[in-house]
Amino acid sequence: MSLFGKAKAKAEELLGRAEQVYGESHGDAAATLDGEARRLEAEAEEERGDGSHRHPDDDGLAGAR
Repeated sequence: MSLFGKAKAKAEELLGRAEQVYGESHGDAAATLDGEARRLEAEAEEERGDGSHRHPDDDGLAGAR
């Protein structure tokens, strides 16, 4: 994952956490759930790192042939 990709994932994680906390503190269930979903998606993106990007021609079967 590029430096830009890591920074974007971290920013999304922080925005999600802020929205989640806002929802919890104001009793807004929708904001809480939206924030949690955004945070978890960003954390997953960050964990995938370099392994999630394949070459467009890679069908994933190179070892099976």
